[in-house]
Amino acid sequence: MEMGFDRILSALKAVGEETRLRILALFRTGELTVTELVTILRQSQPRVSRHLRLLCEAGLLERYREGTWIFYRLAEGGPEGDLARAIMKYIPFSEQILMHDGARLEEIKQERRGKANKYFSDNAENWDRIRTLYVSEDDVEKVLLDVTSDMKINDFLDVGTGTGRILEVFADRIGRGTGIDLSREMLAVARVNLEKANLHNCQVRQGDMYDLALNDGSMDLILIHQVLHFADDPCSALKETSRLLRKNGRVIVVDFAPHNLEYLRDEQAHRRLGFKDEEIMGWLNNVGLKSDPPIHLKGKDLDLSIWVANKTE
Repeated sequence: MEMGFDRILSALKAVGEETRLRILALFRTGELTVTELVTILRQSQPRVSRHLRLLCEAGLLERYREGTWIFYRLAEGGPEGDLARAIMKYIPFSEQILMHDGARLEEIKQERRGKANKYFSDNAENWDRIRTLYVSEDDVEKVLLDVTSDMKINDFLDVGTGTGRILEVFADRIGRGTGIDLSREMLAVARVNLEKANLHNCQVRQGDMYDLALNDGSMDLILIHQVLHFADDPCSALKETSRLLRKNGRVIVVDFAPHNLEYLRDEQAHRRLGFKDEEIMGWLNNVGLKSDPPIHLKGKDLDLSIWVANKTE
């Protein structure tokens, strides 16, 4: 699909100003809020909001509200999104001002990670109990086994494995299982649990969901279980899992449906308050995966959704 002359001109005018180009550069990875951009740019909120509005009107950024927070991210698709990514390729990130912006962005990300890691460390022993506050894990596990009953699973990856519970659930269905988690405390609990269950075909290791350090096309099944709501850039995490899947491989995402429990941001380090079906399915399709109809499970306070997608090429 081609862009009309006026749309191209509008987009180029939008980035033809120093602050707006700096803002666009910050969206090379992940989503940001106005407050985070104000902190990075050291400019007033009204001024930053005005720049964001112009970039959104030009189609280069997308804006969406979630509870009391408003997130911005690089346009996902369409010609404006393609143009935004093309402009990114020519941004001189080695320029001093952009390097300073990047350093402040990294400080914000480090602060986020610190809060999340503290939460995981404080709650590692009680993680499975915390999960039961939402939808029954027995119900979730039954669905996961049902939607994979047609598969021969030689290699299985559990992203954000936590206490290793999902590895235990799938252990007798798989050849080899690998659990990845960023938290050393979680991994310590997982190793104890796997040893107790005598599961020699499963292992856990420390790793990052954005860079899993595994070979392309090495996995038959990948599960991302209640992990994406902690992620700065969910789409990049899904792209990484797509890279790892073999042809006819499958990825399953389990996470919260949209909700308004704001306290989870502070008390449990949630970055996102759930996801809409079209959001997750759009990301899955964008990274080359074909989505099945989602499955919804009703909980007491929070509902869960299960999205299944296959790699057909």
